[in-house]
Amino acid sequence: MCGVFGIRSPGRDVARVTYFGLFALQHRGQESAGIAVSDAGRLTVLRDLGLVAQVFNEEKLGGLHGQVAIGHARYSTTGSSHWTNSQPLVHHGRARTVALGHNGNLINAAELRDELAGDGVKLKTTSDTEVIAALIANDPAPLAEAVSHAMARLEGAFSVTALAEGKLIGFRDPLGFRPLVLGHLDDDWVLASETCALDLVGAELEREIGRGELVIVDDEGCHAEQAVAQPEAGAHCIFEFFYLARPDSRLAGVEVHGARVRMGERLAEEAPVEADLVLPIPDSGTPAAIGFSRATGIPFSEGLIKNRYVGRTFIQPDQGLREQGVKLKFNPLAEVKGKRIVAVDDTIVRGNTTRQIVQMLFEAGAAEVHLRISAPPIVSQCYYGIDFAQEDELIAARRTVEEVRDQLGATSLAFLSLEGLQTSTRRPESTFCRACLTRDYPTAVPREATKLRFEKTPA
Repeated sequence: MCGVFGIRSPGRDVARVTYFGLFALQHRGQESAGIAVSDAGRLTVLRDLGLVAQVFNEEKLGGLHGQVAIGHARYSTTGSSHWTNSQPLVHHGRARTVALGHNGNLINAAELRDELAGDGVKLKTTSDTEVIAALIANDPAPLAEAVSHAMARLEGAFSVTALAEGKLIGFRDPLGFRPLVLGHLDDDWVLASETCALDLVGAELEREIGRGELVIVDDEGCHAEQAVAQPEAGAHCIFEFFYLARPDSRLAGVEVHGARVRMGERLAEEAPVEADLVLPIPDSGTPAAIGFSRATGIPFSEGLIKNRYVGRTFIQPDQGLREQGVKLKFNPLAEVKGKRIVAVDDTIVRGNTTRQIVQMLFEAGAAEVHLRISAPPIVSQCYYGIDFAQEDELIAARRTVEEVRDQLGATSLAFLSLEGLQTSTRRPESTFCRACLTRDYPTAVPREATKLRFEKTPA
Protein backbone atom coordinates (compact mmCIF):
# COMPACT_ATOMS: atom_id res chain seq x y z
CA MET A 1 0.00 0.00 0.00
CA CYS A 2 1.57 3.37 1.04
CA GLY A 3 1.06 6.79 -0.50
CA VAL A 4 3.74 8.87 -2.21
CA PHE A 5 3.72 12.50 -3.31
CA GLY A 6 6.19 14.95 -4.83
CA ILE A 7 6.35 18.52 -6.12
CA ARG A 8 8.94 20.85 -7.59
CA SER A 9 8.05 24.54 -7.32
CA PRO A 10 10.51 27.41 -6.76
CA GLY A 11 7.66 29.77 -5.81
CA ARG A 12 5.43 27.65 -3.55
CA ASP A 13 5.58 26.33 0.01
CA VAL A 14 6.36 22.83 -1.22
CA ALA A 15 6.26 21.26 2.26
CA ARG A 16 2.73 22.54 2.85
CA VAL A 17 1.53 21.37 -0.57
CA THR A 18 3.03 17.96 0.18
CA TYR A 19 1.32 17.88 3.58
CA PHE A 20 -2.07 18.34 1.93
CA GLY A 21 -1.18 15.79 -0.73
CA LEU A 22 -0.43 13.25 1.99
CA PHE A 23 -3.70 14.12 3.68
CA ALA A 24 -5.50 12.96 0.56
CA LEU A 25 -3.46 9.74 0.57
CA GLN A 26 -3.86 8.93 4.28
CA HIS A 27 -6.04 5.91 3.43
CA ARG A 28 -2.98 4.25 1.85
CA GLY A 29 -0.93 4.25 5.05
CA GLN A 30 -1.54 5.09 8.70
CA GLU A 31 1.63 3.92 10.46
CA SER A 32 4.02 6.76 9.74
CA ALA A 33 4.35 9.90 7.64
CA GLY A 34 7.23 12.01 6.43
CA ILE A 35 8.29 14.88 4.19
CA ALA A 36 11.73 15.57 2.69
CA VAL A 37 12.60 18.94 1.16
CA SER A 38 15.55 20.02 -0.95
CA ASP A 39 16.75 23.62 -0.60
CA ALA A 40 19.35 24.28 -3.29
CA GLY A 41 20.38 20.63 -2.96
CA ARG A 42 20.47 20.55 0.86
CA LEU A 43 18.10 17.90 2.21
CA THR A 44 15.92 18.20 5.31
CA VAL A 45 13.69 15.32 6.38
CA LEU A 46 10.98 15.15 9.03
CA ARG A 47 9.26 11.82 9.63
CA ASP A 48 7.65 10.02 12.54
CA LEU A 49 5.16 7.34 13.50
CA GLY A 50 1.51 8.31 13.35
CA LEU A 51 -1.01 9.95 11.05
CA VAL A 52 -0.11 12.93 8.86
CA ALA A 53 -1.88 15.37 11.21
CA GLN A 54 -0.08 13.85 14.22
CA VAL A 55 3.38 14.07 12.68
CA PHE A 56 3.14 17.63 11.33
CA ASN A 57 1.98 20.95 12.75
CA GLU A 58 2.45 24.61 11.77
CA GLU A 59 5.79 24.89 13.54
CA LYS A 60 7.24 21.77 11.91
CA LEU A 61 6.00 22.67 8.45
CA GLY A 62 7.42 26.16 8.89
CA GLY A 63 10.88 24.69 9.31
CA LEU A 64 10.80 22.81 6.00
CA HIS A 65 12.09 25.19 3.31
CA GLY A 66 13.00 24.32 -0.25
CA GLN A 67 12.05 24.17 -3.90
CA VAL A 68 11.40 20.42 -4.09
CA ALA A 69 9.58 18.07 -1.70
CA ILE A 70 8.45 14.49 -1.48
CA GLY A 71 6.13 12.89 1.05
CA HIS A 72 5.18 9.42 2.19
CA ALA A 73 2.40 7.81 4.23
CA ARG A 74 3.46 4.30 5.25
CA TYR A 75 1.68 0.99 5.55
CA SER A 76 4.40 -1.54 6.24
CA THR A 77 4.75 -4.64 4.10
CA THR A 78 8.49 -5.24 4.53
CA GLY A 79 10.13 -4.22 7.80
CA SER A 80 8.51 -3.45 11.13
CA SER A 81 6.48 -0.37 12.01
CA HIS A 82 9.54 1.30 13.46
CA TRP A 83 10.75 4.91 13.27
CA THR A 84 13.88 3.83 11.36
CA ASN A 85 11.67 2.33 8.62
CA SER A 86 9.47 5.42 8.25
CA GLN A 87 9.89 7.29 4.99
CA PRO A 88 11.13 9.19 3.06
CA LEU A 89 14.36 7.31 3.74
CA VAL A 90 17.68 9.08 3.21
CA HIS A 91 20.78 7.26 1.99
CA HIS A 92 24.16 9.02 1.83
CA GLY A 93 26.03 7.16 -0.89
CA ARG A 94 29.42 7.43 -2.54
CA ALA A 95 27.96 9.28 -5.54
CA ARG A 96 25.09 11.32 -4.07
CA THR A 97 22.52 11.62 -1.29
CA VAL A 98 19.04 10.33 -2.08
CA ALA A 99 15.75 10.80 -0.21
CA LEU A 100 13.15 8.30 -1.39
CA GLY A 101 9.56 7.19 -0.77
CA HIS A 102 8.38 3.83 -2.07
CA ASN A 103 4.97 2.26 -2.66
CA GLY A 104 5.17 -1.46 -3.37
CA ASN A 105 7.28 -4.45 -2.40
CA LEU A 106 10.45 -5.85 -3.94
CA ILE A 107 10.71 -9.59 -4.40
CA ASN A 108 14.49 -9.64 -4.80
CA ALA A 109 15.33 -7.38 -1.86
CA ALA A 110 17.28 -10.11 -0.05
CA GLU A 111 19.59 -10.71 -3.01
CA LEU A 112 20.15 -6.97 -3.52
CA ARG A 113 20.91 -6.44 0.17
CA ASP A 114 23.55 -9.16 -0.04
CA GLU A 115 25.06 -7.57 -3.17
CA LEU A 116 25.18 -4.14 -1.56
CA ALA A 117 26.78 -5.56 1.57
CA GLY A 118 29.40 -7.24 -0.64
CA ASP A 119 30.16 -3.82 -2.13
CA GLY A 120 30.69 -2.37 1.33
CA VAL A 121 27.37 -0.48 1.43
CA LYS A 122 25.82 -0.39 4.90
CA LEU A 123 22.03 -0.31 5.26
CA LYS A 124 20.46 1.18 8.37
CA THR A 125 16.90 -0.13 8.00
CA THR A 126 15.08 -3.44 7.64
CA SER A 127 12.78 -2.31 4.83
CA ASP A 128 13.25 -3.04 1.15
CA THR A 129 13.01 0.66 0.30
CA GLU A 130 16.54 1.57 1.36
CA VAL A 131 17.85 -0.91 -1.21
CA ILE A 132 16.42 1.30 -3.99
CA ALA A 133 17.92 4.47 -2.53
CA ALA A 134 21.30 2.78 -1.98
CA LEU A 135 21.52 1.56 -5.57
CA ILE A 136 20.96 5.10 -6.88
CA ALA A 137 23.15 6.83 -4.28
CA ASN A 138 26.17 4.62 -4.85
CA ASP A 139 26.13 4.56 -8.65
CA PRO A 140 28.72 7.01 -10.07
CA ALA A 141 26.82 7.40 -13.36
CA PRO A 142 24.82 10.59 -14.02
CA LEU A 143 21.54 10.71 -12.10
CA ALA A 144 19.17 9.57 -14.87
CA GLU A 145 21.47 6.67 -15.74
CA ALA A 146 21.87 5.72 -12.08
CA VAL A 147 18.11 5.55 -11.63
CA SER A 148 17.73 3.53 -14.84
CA HIS A 149 20.44 1.11 -13.69
CA ALA A 150 18.64 0.65 -10.36
CA MET A 151 15.26 0.12 -12.03
CA ALA A 152 16.77 -2.60 -14.22
CA ARG A 153 17.93 -4.49 -11.11
CA LEU A 154 14.70 -4.25 -9.13
CA GLU A 155 12.07 -6.97 -9.28
CA GLY A 156 8.55 -6.63 -7.97
CA ALA A 157 6.41 -3.57 -7.31
CA PHE A 158 7.80 -0.05 -7.04
CA SER A 159 6.16 3.31 -7.58
CA VAL A 160 8.66 5.84 -6.26
CA THR A 161 9.14 9.54 -5.64
CA ALA A 162 12.66 10.69 -4.79
CA LEU A 163 14.93 13.71 -4.35
CA ALA A 164 18.55 13.90 -5.46
CA GLU A 165 20.78 16.73 -6.68
CA GLY A 166 17.92 19.19 -6.19
CA LYS A 167 15.73 17.30 -8.66
CA LEU A 168 12.34 15.60 -8.30
CA ILE A 169 12.34 11.99 -9.49
CA GLY A 170 9.44 9.62 -10.15
CA PHE A 171 9.46 6.11 -11.58
CA ARG A 172 7.32 3.00 -11.81
CA ASP A 173 8.05 -0.70 -12.26
CA PRO A 174 7.65 -2.21 -15.75
CA LEU A 175 4.54 -4.19 -14.74
CA GLY A 176 2.82 -1.17 -13.17
CA PHE A 177 1.61 -2.86 -9.98
CA ARG A 178 0.99 0.36 -8.02
CA PRO A 179 -0.44 3.61 -9.37
CA LEU A 180 1.59 6.79 -9.94
CA VAL A 181 0.31 9.90 -11.71
CA LEU A 182 1.81 13.11 -13.03
CA GLY A 183 0.02 16.43 -12.74
CA HIS A 184 0.72 20.12 -13.06
CA LEU A 185 -0.08 23.00 -10.73
CA ASP A 186 0.12 25.93 -13.12
CA ASP A 187 3.72 25.59 -14.38
CA ASP A 188 4.87 23.29 -11.57
CA TRP A 189 4.98 19.49 -11.77
CA VAL A 190 3.42 17.17 -9.20
CA LEU A 191 3.64 13.40 -8.63
CA ALA A 192 1.14 11.39 -6.56
CA SER A 193 -0.04 7.85 -5.94
CA GLU A 194 -3.63 8.77 -6.79
CA THR A 195 -5.49 11.49 -8.65
CA CYS A 196 -7.42 12.44 -5.48
CA ALA A 197 -4.20 14.01 -4.14
CA LEU A 198 -3.88 16.14 -7.28
CA ASP A 199 -7.49 17.26 -6.83
CA LEU A 200 -6.91 18.33 -3.23
CA VAL A 201 -3.90 20.53 -4.02
CA GLY A 202 -5.55 22.03 -7.10
CA ALA A 203 -3.35 20.28 -9.67
CA GLU A 204 -4.58 19.00 -13.03
CA LEU A 205 -3.91 15.45 -14.13
CA GLU A 206 -1.42 15.27 -16.98
CA ARG A 207 -1.26 11.47 -17.29
CA GLU A 208 -0.25 8.27 -15.54
CA ILE A 209 3.43 7.51 -15.25
CA GLY A 210 3.94 4.66 -17.70
CA ARG A 211 5.16 1.20 -16.83
CA GLY A 212 8.95 1.29 -16.61
CA GLU A 213 8.99 5.06 -17.10
CA LEU A 214 11.34 7.51 -15.37
CA VAL A 215 10.46 11.18 -14.89
CA ILE A 216 12.94 13.82 -13.68
CA VAL A 217 11.88 17.41 -12.97
CA ASP A 218 14.58 20.09 -12.83
CA ASP A 219 15.12 23.74 -13.77
CA GLU A 220 14.58 22.89 -17.42
CA GLY A 221 11.20 21.23 -16.88
CA CYS A 222 9.88 17.67 -16.88
CA HIS A 223 11.94 15.01 -18.67
CA ALA A 224 10.53 11.53 -19.28
CA GLU A 225 12.16 8.41 -20.66
CA GLN A 226 11.36 4.72 -20.99
CA ALA A 227 14.04 3.54 -18.57
CA VAL A 228 13.04 -0.15 -18.55
CA ALA A 229 11.25 -2.00 -21.33
CA GLN A 230 7.68 -2.85 -20.46
CA PRO A 231 6.34 -6.38 -21.03
CA GLU A 232 3.34 -6.78 -23.32
CA ALA A 233 1.04 -7.52 -20.38
CA GLY A 234 0.77 -5.30 -17.32
CA ALA A 235 0.03 -6.19 -13.70
CA HIS A 236 -1.96 -3.32 -12.18
CA CYS A 237 -3.19 -4.53 -8.78
CA ILE A 238 -6.90 -5.29 -9.05
CA PHE A 239 -7.20 -4.94 -5.25
CA GLU A 240 -6.72 -1.20 -5.81
CA PHE A 241 -9.99 -1.19 -7.77
CA PHE A 242 -12.23 -2.92 -5.24
CA TYR A 243 -10.63 -1.85 -1.96
CA LEU A 244 -7.47 0.21 -1.67
CA ALA A 245 -7.85 3.33 -3.86
CA ARG A 246 -10.07 6.21 -2.80
CA PRO A 247 -13.47 6.15 -4.58
CA ASP A 248 -12.89 9.62 -6.06
CA SER A 249 -9.61 8.60 -7.70
CA ARG A 250 -9.21 7.46 -11.29
CA LEU A 251 -7.17 4.34 -12.03
CA ALA A 252 -6.12 3.73 -15.62
CA GLY A 253 -8.66 6.37 -16.62
CA VAL A 254 -11.54 4.69 -14.77
CA GLU A 255 -13.32 6.35 -11.84
CA VAL A 256 -13.05 3.97 -8.88
CA HIS A 257 -16.47 4.81 -7.40
CA GLY A 258 -18.20 4.06 -10.70
CA ALA A 259 -16.40 0.73 -10.99
CA ARG A 260 -17.43 -0.25 -7.47
CA VAL A 261 -21.06 0.67 -8.11
CA ARG A 262 -20.94 -1.57 -11.21
CA MET A 263 -19.52 -4.36 -9.04
CA GLY A 264 -22.56 -4.07 -6.78
CA GLU A 265 -24.94 -4.09 -9.73
CA ARG A 266 -23.27 -7.17 -11.19
CA LEU A 267 -23.32 -8.85 -7.76
CA ALA A 268 -27.08 -8.28 -7.56
CA GLU A 269 -27.44 -9.92 -10.97
CA GLU A 270 -25.31 -12.92 -9.99
CA ALA A 271 -26.60 -13.44 -6.43
CA PRO A 272 -30.11 -11.96 -5.98
CA VAL A 273 -31.90 -12.36 -2.67
CA GLU A 274 -35.29 -11.43 -1.19
CA ALA A 275 -34.64 -8.84 1.51
CA ASP A 276 -35.93 -5.64 3.12
CA LEU A 277 -32.78 -3.51 3.40
CA VAL A 278 -29.39 -3.23 1.71
CA LEU A 279 -26.73 -1.83 4.00
CA PRO A 280 -23.01 -1.33 3.44
CA ILE A 281 -20.29 -2.36 5.83
CA PRO A 282 -18.76 1.14 5.96
CA ASP A 283 -16.92 2.68 4.36
CA SER A 284 -15.46 0.42 1.72
CA GLY A 285 -18.70 -1.45 1.02
CA THR A 286 -20.78 1.67 0.32
CA PRO A 287 -20.43 2.07 -3.49
CA ALA A 288 -21.18 -1.62 -4.10
CA ALA A 289 -24.16 -1.48 -1.73
CA ILE A 290 -25.50 1.50 -3.72
CA GLY A 291 -25.14 -0.56 -6.90
CA PHE A 292 -26.80 -3.62 -5.33
CA SER A 293 -29.73 -1.49 -4.12
CA ARG A 294 -30.16 0.20 -7.51
CA ALA A 295 -30.15 -3.11 -9.36
CA THR A 296 -32.60 -4.87 -7.04
CA GLY A 297 -34.85 -2.02 -5.92
CA ILE A 298 -34.29 -3.03 -2.30
CA PRO A 299 -34.05 0.14 -0.17
CA PHE A 300 -30.56 1.32 0.81
CA SER A 301 -29.88 2.17 4.45
CA GLU A 302 -26.74 3.01 6.38
CA GLY A 303 -27.82 0.47 9.00
CA LEU A 304 -24.38 0.38 10.59
CA ILE A 305 -22.90 3.60 11.92
CA LYS A 306 -19.12 3.72 11.88
CA ASN A 307 -16.91 5.53 14.38
CA ARG A 308 -14.44 7.02 11.90
CA TYR A 309 -11.97 7.96 14.63
CA VAL A 310 -10.97 4.34 15.22
CA GLY A 311 -8.08 3.37 12.97
CA ARG A 312 -4.95 1.29 12.93
CA THR A 313 -3.27 3.70 15.34
CA PHE A 314 -6.04 3.37 17.94
CA ILE A 315 -4.59 2.85 21.42
CA GLN A 316 -5.34 -0.62 22.70
CA PRO A 317 -8.30 -0.46 25.12
CA ASP A 318 -8.42 -2.29 28.41
CA GLN A 319 -9.59 -5.89 28.52
CA GLY A 320 -13.22 -5.03 29.18
CA LEU A 321 -13.43 -2.78 26.13
CA ARG A 322 -11.35 -5.15 24.03
CA GLU A 323 -14.01 -7.81 24.49
CA GLN A 324 -16.49 -5.47 22.83
CA GLY A 325 -14.46 -6.05 19.67
CA VAL A 326 -16.02 -4.58 16.58
CA LYS A 327 -18.41 -2.42 18.63
CA LEU A 328 -15.55 0.05 18.93
CA LYS A 329 -16.01 0.71 15.21
CA PHE A 330 -19.64 -0.11 14.36
CA ASN A 331 -23.07 0.26 15.93
CA PRO A 332 -26.32 -0.91 14.28
CA LEU A 333 -29.42 1.27 13.96
CA ALA A 334 -32.78 0.21 15.36
CA GLU A 335 -34.28 -0.10 11.87
CA VAL A 336 -32.54 -3.45 11.28
CA LYS A 337 -34.84 -5.10 13.84
CA GLY A 338 -37.11 -7.69 12.22
CA LYS A 339 -35.65 -7.00 8.77
CA ARG A 340 -34.04 -9.28 6.21
CA ILE A 341 -30.68 -7.57 5.69
CA VAL A 342 -28.28 -7.66 2.75
CA ALA A 343 -24.90 -6.60 4.16
CA VAL A 344 -22.52 -5.63 1.34
CA ASP A 345 -18.75 -5.43 1.73
CA ASP A 346 -15.85 -5.33 -0.70
CA THR A 347 -13.87 -8.27 0.63
CA ILE A 348 -13.33 -10.77 3.42
CA VAL A 349 -9.73 -11.48 4.42
CA ARG A 350 -9.47 -13.26 7.79
CA GLY A 351 -13.18 -12.98 8.51
CA ASN A 352 -12.90 -11.86 12.15
CA THR A 353 -14.57 -8.47 11.68
CA THR A 354 -17.24 -9.85 9.33
CA ARG A 355 -18.15 -12.58 11.82
CA GLN A 356 -18.62 -10.01 14.58
CA ILE A 357 -20.72 -7.75 12.35
CA VAL A 358 -23.04 -10.62 11.44
CA GLN A 359 -23.42 -11.46 15.13
CA MET A 360 -24.05 -7.79 15.98
CA LEU A 361 -26.80 -7.49 13.36
CA PHE A 362 -28.54 -10.58 14.69
CA GLU A 363 -28.23 -9.26 18.24
CA ALA A 364 -29.84 -6.01 17.03
CA GLY A 365 -32.84 -8.06 15.89
CA ALA A 366 -32.18 -8.70 12.21
CA ALA A 367 -34.30 -11.62 10.97
CA GLU A 368 -31.79 -12.65 8.28
CA VAL A 369 -28.29 -11.49 7.36
CA HIS A 370 -27.29 -12.14 3.74
CA LEU A 371 -23.64 -11.31 3.03
CA ARG A 372 -22.78 -10.12 -0.46
CA ILE A 373 -19.12 -9.48 -1.26
CA SER A 374 -18.26 -7.33 -4.29
CA ALA A 375 -15.06 -9.24 -5.11
CA PRO A 376 -14.11 -12.90 -5.42
CA PRO A 377 -12.65 -14.75 -2.41
CA ILE A 378 -9.12 -13.77 -1.35
CA VAL A 379 -7.25 -17.08 -1.56
CA SER A 380 -3.56 -16.25 -1.76
CA GLN A 381 -0.82 -14.05 -0.35
CA CYS A 382 0.31 -10.81 -2.01
CA TYR A 383 4.04 -10.26 -2.63
CA TYR A 384 3.66 -6.81 -4.19
CA GLY A 385 2.67 -4.48 -1.38
CA ILE A 386 -0.60 -5.58 0.27
CA ASP A 387 -0.11 -6.94 3.78
CA PHE A 388 -2.33 -10.02 3.49
CA ALA A 389 -2.14 -12.80 6.00
CA GLN A 390 -0.40 -16.07 5.28
CA GLU A 391 -2.63 -18.34 3.21
CA ASP A 392 -3.63 -20.53 6.17
CA GLU A 393 -5.07 -17.40 7.85
CA LEU A 394 -7.24 -16.42 4.87
CA ILE A 395 -10.75 -17.64 5.64
CA ALA A 396 -11.62 -18.46 2.01
CA ALA A 397 -8.29 -19.99 0.96
CA ARG A 398 -9.15 -23.61 1.75
CA ARG A 399 -12.90 -23.51 2.30
CA THR A 400 -15.93 -23.66 0.07
CA VAL A 401 -18.32 -20.71 0.05
CA GLU A 402 -20.74 -22.71 2.17
CA GLU A 403 -18.01 -23.48 4.70
CA VAL A 404 -17.10 -19.80 4.87
CA ARG A 405 -20.76 -18.91 5.36
CA ASP A 406 -20.94 -21.37 8.24
CA GLN A 407 -17.81 -19.86 9.81
CA LEU A 408 -19.33 -16.37 9.61
CA GLY A 409 -22.80 -17.35 10.82
CA ALA A 410 -24.62 -15.61 7.96
CA THR A 411 -27.95 -16.65 6.48
CA SER A 412 -26.38 -16.74 3.03
CA LEU A 413 -23.10 -15.69 1.40
CA ALA A 414 -22.14 -14.90 -2.19
CA PHE A 415 -19.02 -13.44 -3.78
CA LEU A 416 -18.79 -11.55 -7.06
CA SER A 417 -17.36 -13.73 -9.82
CA LEU A 418 -13.90 -12.99 -11.23
CA GLU A 419 -15.52 -12.32 -14.61
CA GLY A 420 -17.99 -9.92 -12.98
CA LEU A 421 -15.18 -8.04 -11.23
CA GLN A 422 -13.13 -7.81 -14.40
CA THR A 423 -16.06 -6.55 -16.45
CA SER A 424 -16.82 -3.89 -13.83
CA THR A 425 -13.36 -2.35 -14.20
CA ARG A 426 -13.87 -1.87 -17.96
CA ARG A 427 -10.20 -2.74 -18.39
CA PRO A 428 -8.75 -5.84 -20.12
CA GLU A 429 -7.65 -8.82 -18.06
CA SER A 430 -4.13 -8.57 -19.52
CA THR A 431 -3.53 -5.28 -17.67
CA PHE A 432 -4.06 -6.68 -14.15
CA CYS A 433 -2.42 -8.69 -11.40
CA ARG A 434 -5.16 -10.88 -9.90
CA ALA A 435 -2.90 -13.27 -7.99
CA CYS A 436 -4.65 -12.85 -4.61
CA LEU A 437 -7.81 -14.17 -6.27
CA THR A 438 -6.30 -16.77 -8.61
CA ARG A 439 -2.85 -17.82 -7.27
CA ASP A 440 -1.52 -16.97 -10.74
CA TYR A 441 1.45 -14.65 -10.11
CA PRO A 442 2.93 -12.39 -12.80
CA THR A 443 6.49 -12.88 -11.46
CA ALA A 444 8.50 -15.47 -9.61
CA VAL A 445 7.74 -15.29 -5.89
CA PRO A 446 10.44 -14.82 -3.22
CA ARG A 447 11.84 -17.75 -1.30
CA GLU A 448 10.93 -16.06 1.97
CA ALA A 449 8.28 -13.38 2.04
CA THR A 450 7.54 -12.73 5.70
CA LYS A 451 7.11 -9.07 6.52
CA LEU A 452 9.83 -9.07 9.19
CA ARG A 453 12.37 -11.26 7.40
CA PHE A 454 15.16 -8.65 7.60
CA GLU A 455 14.57 -8.09 11.31
CA LYS A 456 16.45 -11.33 12.01
CA THR A 457 19.75 -9.88 10.85
CA PRO A 458 19.53 -6.12 11.25
CA ALA A 459 22.02 -4.21 9.16
